[in-house]
Amino acid sequence: MNRPAVRDAALLILRAVLGIIFVAHGVDKMFFTGMDETTGQFSALGIPQPQLSAYLASIAEMIGGAALVVGLLTTFVAGALALLMACALYFVHLGNGLFSADGGIEYPLVLIVSLLMIVVFGSGRASVDGVLSRADA
Repeated sequence: MNRPAVRDAALLILRAVLGIIFVAHGVDKMFFTGMDETTGQFSALGIPQPQLSAYLASIAEMIGGAALVVGLLTTFVAGALALLMACALYFVHLGNGLFSADGGIEYPLVLIVSLLMIVVFGSGRASVDGVLSRADA
């Protein structure tokens, strides 16, 4: 299993799944739930600057998720989204137990660890970053 093609395929699948999840959550916040409702939820949860935070979170999730899918600026984007999820874990999920059904830390922890795998191992060759790095060589 320690072959470059297998590793690149695994990174592509991980990036695509994470990216789709983040885009879906950003679109949901922005367009389906709506920014007024999302701001109200953020305010009720005690998130600082709830309106600014709501817009930043939804835009970061949509743009960052799309960047993950194509593999553009991947390690930076994965690190930024990991920090965003760490904030969500702290402000929203901490104190609710482990399981996501109870609003616990399970889901954000899985996202953070998955994003850290991308930070550590990079985007792989099947990405815009991979293509651009080969073009420089």
